[in-house]
Formats: sequence, C-alpha cells, structure tokens
Amino acid sequence: MTSLPGGSDNGGFATEPRPLVCARCGKPAEGPQPTWTCSVENGTRNYFCDTCARDNLRAIEGRLDSAWW
Repeated sequence: MTSLPGGSDNGGFATEPRPLVCARCGKPAEGPQPTWTCSVENGTRNYFCDTCARDNLRAIEGRLDSAWW
C-alpha cells in the first residue's frame, strides 16, 4: 500500500485532495473526470480538461515515442 507524502503513516496528517484544475485553461473539475488527460512533466503532474486535450492532441502525441502510437 502506498500513501501520499505527509500522510498519516509518515507521522503527518492526511491531507484533503486538491481540487482538479486544468493546467492550460484553469477550468475546475466538477466531480470525476475520466476524459481528462494527465501528463507528468519535470516530475510534476499536470491535468488537462477534455477540451484542451482534444485541441492539443497532436502536440501531446508528438512527445510520445513511436512505440506508444
């Protein structure tokens, strides 16, 4: 089992999950967002709403090795 940094098993307190916000347009998520895209860039997770992900799909795929497509 794994936990978030600073969780109760590390001697800290469990933190509330942060609201999901699109890294490109700033749109807040309302409930679960299975169509959003997650990108890890320089060790940081960035989430993109479905509209921004669709608008930038070519750029997103362009960063993948050809084995992924």
